[in-house]
Amino acid sequence: MIMMIASIKSKITKKQREQYRRFVRDATSKGIKLALEKVPLDRAGFQLLLGRDEEFNAAIVALIVEKTSEFSLSSQFAKEEIRSGYAYPQGYRVKQIDEQAELLRKFFPDLGANSELIQSLAERPLPAGADGWFAIPRWEKIAATYDEALLKVLLCIAVTRKFCDHREGKLDGRYLRQTYQAIAAWKKLGEEQNGDILVVAAQFGIRHRGRSVRRARRVMIAREFGLGAFAVGCMLLTHPEREQEQEQREQLHIDCAGDEFRPDEGGPFVNAPSFRFRDDELRFHTSEVDSASEVYGSASGFLPEQIKL
Repeated sequence: MIMMIASIKSKITKKQREQYRRFVRDATSKGIKLALEKVPLDRAGFQLLLGRDEEFNAAIVALIVEKTSEFSLSSQFAKEEIRSGYAYPQGYRVKQIDEQAELLRKFFPDLGANSELIQSLAERPLPAGADGWFAIPRWEKIAATYDEALLKVLLCIAVTRKFCDHREGKLDGRYLRQTYQAIAAWKKLGEEQNGDILVVAAQFGIRHRGRSVRRARRVMIAREFGLGAFAVGCMLLTHPEREQEQEQREQLHIDCAGDEFRPDEGGPFVNAPSFRFRDDELRFHTSEVDSASEVYGSASGFLPEQIKL
């Protein structure tokens, strides 16, 4: 019933469609005029631009989609969003996808290797808002249940660095679960790809910095979904420098918006997992989904356009 209501609400009228087309045409016309006036193109530069028409068109389409989603967002939970200047640490960069896959297989040797497929997937156009392509194993290849797979990832992290699990003993299915949106997104991604290791476009939190987890979930654009602790933990295994000794004071930490946590068995799922670096150790804990902090941002993934939702 909820999905049916959401579907009904999402439909716009024929008049609105025409208004939107005029809206975009007017903005495009103004943009062309301003670009010709302000962008210093010479004859050679203009020919270079014309030779990259497909890239240019794809960039324009992506920007229209992104801004349409951004400017049409609901005001729900809008007060749970504050300005944040926190950023990624200076040593962080997204590694090559084959390098990530090789690192994962060192922790989980039973993961099948398919380097050519993994590389070909990572050569697709990167969705707007993503930091890069990340290698994430199917959790089913790590353990029988999601929470068991997460525990194995946390154990691997603990082997590589000083680590503290503040929710030890409370990470089974009674307390932790994936969101419906995350389950659906990973299912679609798994159907589209073969192999034990999936390739997903993702960002490590900066896109939603300063937002509460539920605000971040609310404003995620079409095909964007929150990443849970398993995916974020795997990303930290391949990118340990994302959470490290603070070279800069304002280092952004990570909310895992793709998971839900409840402090008490039988109670409501009102928290979400988080990772942060403090006092020379990486820490795993949970916090309220309605709490906005400039120190945190929700990690998210993006489904490719060819996947039908």
